[in-house]
Amino acid sequence: MKAFTVSKVVTVLLLTGLVLLPLYSQASGNIFILTLLTRIVILALAAASLNLIMGFGGMMSFGHAAYLGIGGYAVGMLAQEGVGSGFIQFPVALAASALYALVIGALSLRTRGVYFIMITLAFAQMAYYVASGLARYGGDDGLTVYKRSDFSGLINLSNRTQFYYLCLACLFGVVFLIWRIVNSRFGLVLQGLRSNEQRMQAIGFPSKRYQLVCFVISGMMCGLAGALLANNTDFVSPAAMYWTRSGDLMVMVILGGMGTLFGPVIGAVVYLLLEEFLSQLTEYWALIMGPLLLLIVLFGRGGIMGLLGRLNRG
Repeated sequence: MKAFTVSKVVTVLLLTGLVLLPLYSQASGNIFILTLLTRIVILALAAASLNLIMGFGGMMSFGHAAYLGIGGYAVGMLAQEGVGSGFIQFPVALAASALYALVIGALSLRTRGVYFIMITLAFAQMAYYVASGLARYGGDDGLTVYKRSDFSGLINLSNRTQFYYLCLACLFGVVFLIWRIVNSRFGLVLQGLRSNEQRMQAIGFPSKRYQLVCFVISGMMCGLAGALLANNTDFVSPAAMYWTRSGDLMVMVILGGMGTLFGPVIGAVVYLLLEEFLSQLTEYWALIMGPLLLLIVLFGRGGIMGLLGRLNRG
């Protein structure tokens, strides 16, 4: 009970900070805080989507960043072709991400373990090289999004504060949807498959069908993050799909607590704040970040959420 209370308090404090800090940024005129928080919220959304398949579904995808890039390119390419409506761009981003996730999932779910990881990685790298070869849309140099998505006056994405709260609303919506999925019959079957797939198959559950649906939902969520990221940076690049970005998302999930509802959000906040702080100190910040993350993984089993529980019990 105490462990639950500590985790709950930390989560509430974090969410309160995400809601209130932009108001402080606006009042103080410190735009940097709002810019950093927007990036954190978008990548937290992407990490939460990965946690759905990795933490709750037991599917270790090493190519999740592909959907981040696909969602971003859907926005950028449509904008390049003169289609600026967010009511078109965002559904296309979700549909394209879902379709690619369907293809990847249908093939990769035929394998297990390291083979599953390698196939998802291969598909992500395939998307990366395809995007790099699109000369019409910038190729290796990336694509500039000259105008943000237009929602017919309902919300102005060029307004930093409005855009931030849209991103935050999307994050809360995705986390709520994951909670509903995990606690539904579908989610319970999914977690059963993670624990013992052969036993679940023996009692009549079509495992691959459940896993594929979860895989597609996760890809759509990450595609939403990609669409928001393209609007945030006014730019989309093949680098968004590179395997190192998938690695970053995995670290966020593991750091915060894989298989927990708010763990990826906490992991994204801690990881990106550490990255920002250390990069201000030295250009070799990764040499400091690496050992810190290694210590957390070795001595903080269950991530930050698990560590909070053990500290409270101790």
